[in-house]
Amino acid sequence: MSVPRSTALSIDDYLAEFPPETRAVLEELRALVREIAPDATETISYAIPTFDLNGRHLVHFAGYAKHVGLYPTPTGMAAFDEELAPYKRGKGSARFPLGQPLPIDLIRRIVEFRVAETVRKGSK
Repeated sequence: MSVPRSTALSIDDYLAEFPPETRAVLEELRALVREIAPDATETISYAIPTFDLNGRHLVHFAGYAKHVGLYPTPTGMAAFDEELAPYKRGKGSARFPLGQPLPIDLIRRIVEFRVAETVRKGSK
């Protein structure tokens, strides 16, 4: 059974679609990215919450029935390949199971890496 694609127009609307437990984890992830990248802009892209910096996608995140996903682009995944090994992942995504604490330090370093990479590349 597939989950219908969100039609939310804001991150607040997106988060409101989830049960309280999932929403709390998504809010924690959102707050962490905001703290690390205070100049980033919140938006919805690919129907999921996205932070943009200098006109570029910094990271995306999303909620699912059993996990939350972080999408720091393939470069953000490759730079932390070994540390992300315990998690299910794709080319540009990592899945953090619900019911387990988020790996805050790892996520912090991934987002910091993406901020530095995005700043280096400048605006498009």
